[in-house]
Amino acid sequence: MKQLLQNLKTGEILLEEIPLPNCGSNEVLIKVERSLISPGTERMLLEFGKSSYLQKARQQPDKVKMVLDKIKTDGLAPTLETVFSKLGEPMPLGYNSAGIVMEIGSNVTEFKVGDKVVSNGAHSEIVVVGKNLVAKIPDEVSFDEASLTVLASVALQGVRLAQPTLGETFVVIGLGLLGQITLDLLKANGCEVIGVDIDQGKVDLAKSNGYKALNPLQGEDPINYVNQLTDEIGVDGVIITAAAKSNGPIEQAAEMVRRKGRIIAVGAIGMDIPRPPFYAKEIEFFVSNSFGPGKHDPFYEIDGNDYPIGYVRWTENRNFQAILSLLASGSLDFKYLLTHHYKFDEAPKAYDEIMNNREALGVVLEYNSEKVKIEKKVEFGKGQIVNSSDVGVGIIGSGNFTKLIVLPNLAKSSAKLVAVSSEKGLSSSLAGKKFEAEYSTTDYKELMHDTSINTIFITTRHNNHADLVIESLENGKHVFVEKPLAVDMEQLARVTASYEKLLKVNKAPQLMVGFNRRFSPHAEFMYKNVSGRSSALAMSMTVNAGALPKDLWVHEPSQGGRIIGEGCHWIDLMSFMANSKVKSVHSIAIGQETEQAIKNDNAILNLKFEDGSIGTLQYISAGNKSFSKERLTLFSEGKVLELDNFKKVNGFGVPNFKKMGQDKGHQAEMVGFVENIKNAKSPMISFDSLVNTTLVTFAHVKSLEENREVFISELESELNELVSKI
Repeated sequence: MKQLLQNLKTGEILLEEIPLPNCGSNEVLIKVERSLISPGTERMLLEFGKSSYLQKARQQPDKVKMVLDKIKTDGLAPTLETVFSKLGEPMPLGYNSAGIVMEIGSNVTEFKVGDKVVSNGAHSEIVVVGKNLVAKIPDEVSFDEASLTVLASVALQGVRLAQPTLGETFVVIGLGLLGQITLDLLKANGCEVIGVDIDQGKVDLAKSNGYKALNPLQGEDPINYVNQLTDEIGVDGVIITAAAKSNGPIEQAAEMVRRKGRIIAVGAIGMDIPRPPFYAKEIEFFVSNSFGPGKHDPFYEIDGNDYPIGYVRWTENRNFQAILSLLASGSLDFKYLLTHHYKFDEAPKAYDEIMNNREALGVVLEYNSEKVKIEKKVEFGKGQIVNSSDVGVGIIGSGNFTKLIVLPNLAKSSAKLVAVSSEKGLSSSLAGKKFEAEYSTTDYKELMHDTSINTIFITTRHNNHADLVIESLENGKHVFVEKPLAVDMEQLARVTASYEKLLKVNKAPQLMVGFNRRFSPHAEFMYKNVSGRSSALAMSMTVNAGALPKDLWVHEPSQGGRIIGEGCHWIDLMSFMANSKVKSVHSIAIGQETEQAIKNDNAILNLKFEDGSIGTLQYISAGNKSFSKERLTLFSEGKVLELDNFKKVNGFGVPNFKKMGQDKGHQAEMVGFVENIKNAKSPMISFDSLVNTTLVTFAHVKSLEENREVFISELESELNELVSKI
């Protein structure tokens, strides 16, 4: 199957072959018949892609600030590498499609295979969409008209916020596709409507449908016109559907609206709100959030939970249904808005149309659904030849860590990349193609059964790690799993049982967890300077972790939390420095109640090691990005070594280490792992150490729950008991 993408560096439109996406439990798999190019949003993306780096920066000042913050903490070179990598990754286009249901998830009861539906799907021959972003198409509505449903819902949500009543007068600023639909919806509400645009063709279209419409560039003053029409009272409301960087539309709207009137921003405009007219008239101002309630809420869009209709009458999905119902009854007619049709394979021409023809409104892509390739594997035809002596790698998961860290560093090793797998297919195809894999797939089991793959890299969400580790080991594959190894005792027990079973028959492959910090040249320098000691170490590790959105997946209970999922990095680092396992943990966290404390990202772990060393891990999310993210200080026999964000080591009582660029050890870790496999060496980190670090994170949670020091031996007993029952 093919999907339409845009190269953000150049603006080029690409048609990429990708494997069939998997249909999740709350999702619907749809074969697309029509999709609509949104002339406003997608033209803006094309213009952004074709702009220079300087112009891109000027258009995104918030992103520039993020880049500057990253430069302060990580340095210039790593930051630029990340930025250019991001810009070089093509992005999907489109969000209005209509088609036929191919498959439904296990939790989906609202649809069946064969249903005609609209969705918030991209320009792709097949899309997979959360069930709350899918709605049935009535028999009376064609795929062509239905393809405007999602865009029309943006207009509908703006109108709902305006709360029009019969007989009111409204102005619509911006008469593109969104504006024309807004005119029709206001008319359906019994309102008198005035349209404003500086494009005469769009003004003429509105007039041809019976609306009053003005073009300021033709000397028509909307403010004077409104004053004359309303006897100086002003209109009841203004809906801005224009896209403009300037503050002009909102200033003009404030002049036209009556006292206590309403202004709704639907389009992307400058919003430096002029206080005098808003204050004098007590104007109500609303910013419309796309299709309606539910937008950007994972609980609604991803998990498939609906909002009770008694509390939220109009959600995204119910707005879709309302538009389709109006089309079916004839109260709305979108045929006049459909100006151009192109075959999907001619998509680049369609985008040329919207870029060069300002008269283009509804540009529809038509799909030949009968000829779509439905395969879960896409071969690139230029993969590396893999011999039996090679380390043939298959990667499960293709998120940012895979694309920015794993693949670039693996490319510096002698490993051969065979395949990349992901749930939805797009990211793995782009990554696999870029790094010259043989194929990409949405069926990770393909990697398990591929005899040219002897090593699996696992970079999925944390709660999947243990199961994938076990499956990989039992298929005879070496395993590199990005931390953590497991998120709870039951998972760790199953991994341990599987690994120990293979050890007994001398068939245990290499198992590595991505604790890269210990392989940094800075960390190795520190270790060498304290390794000959005759007394214990004192260590202080501060992690300026930064706050993450509360609804981000890492906060889900099933993922274990940030200490289990990320804090293990620095526990392992201190274990490496002490050359000793952790003996006990006593943790405290911000928060009065136990549950708050466990979930809190601001915690201090006091660690005792078996060799008598002590360490403190301060994991804090309440800091500032301009402060170093990671700082480790070692105290030992008259020496003090301080590691600052893996960029330099300050030595007191020892020679200073030569200042280097930031190096967190990823390359040394991955190259070393590959060489270990080739040369059949012992694991780079022992299995006992991996288990100890994992148990320390569990002990941290237990310490917060019970407000006491927790000894790792307690958890080892529990682990052994669980293993014995498997």
